[in-house]
Amino acid sequence: MAKRPSVVAHRGASEVSPEHTLAAYRRAVEAGADGLECDVRLTADGHLVCVHDRRIDRTSNGRGVLSTMSLEELDSFDWGSWKNPWADLDDEADLPDPDLTKVLTLERLLETVHDSGRPLELAIETKHPTRYAGLVERRLIEALDRFGWAHPRIGSESPVRVMSFSWLSLRRMRVLAPGLRTVLLMDRVPLRFRDGSLPTGVSYAGPSLEIVTAHPEYVDRAHKHGHQVHVWTVNTEQDVRHCQAIGVDALISDRPDLAIQTLSQPPLHPSTPIPTPRPKPLLRRPRRAS
Repeated sequence: MAKRPSVVAHRGASEVSPEHTLAAYRRAVEAGADGLECDVRLTADGHLVCVHDRRIDRTSNGRGVLSTMSLEELDSFDWGSWKNPWADLDDEADLPDPDLTKVLTLERLLETVHDSGRPLELAIETKHPTRYAGLVERRLIEALDRFGWAHPRIGSESPVRVMSFSWLSLRRMRVLAPGLRTVLLMDRVPLRFRDGSLPTGVSYAGPSLEIVTAHPEYVDRAHKHGHQVHVWTVNTEQDVRHCQAIGVDALISDRPDLAIQTLSQPPLHPSTPIPTPRPKPLLRRPRRAS
């Protein structure tokens, strides 16, 4: 029988609530998510905030590059109304909820995980390239240290793991906090790692859904090297079933409620085919010499 992968809420329950808002994360916790995922960026005055994009235009009513703004400036914008632009026209709507509209600091999200009352993991993605380079990782370690999560005691494990598409970022984390788990995110598997291996010090593989759909054998390859496989972004019942069938360890989803509901049902019979698209290249093609 296929094991149940853990369900990690991608930017919170972001299908139904504005991504990276406290309301989205609380909704994910209430839905029973095993973990939460967030992206972090550094403000001009040194605060880590949970925002995906380099610019704030898409997810707020402000404009500009996040790294040039202070936390006070970011806090003056509305970070939730884009999800429901017609709310102001609803006479019966509740008053605006700050948890739906305020920019979320990493510190506040860490407090939410700490006070959740049950085991809850947090996957933090560092965004690169950025003007602050290694300062992001140093600030992250400082924040985690306040909760005792950057350097867990022998015999214990931090609920936090750090993810990035940047090998350099994960290398910095290994130097600063060697006991912290790390995940290499991949939208293509580099040639040297197609056998399931990973760079030295990286704990888990983080392939896209497209990779494991086109090449499900990659999961077994990674497992044979002792690495878990955490897949993003898994938002349909069919894809949840596929990830469970091929032995994925964690799936990252905008719809944690759907994923949990799907996984609570009996797995498909082994003879039931799971349709997959035509295989795509797993590797980056080498560039031709000019």
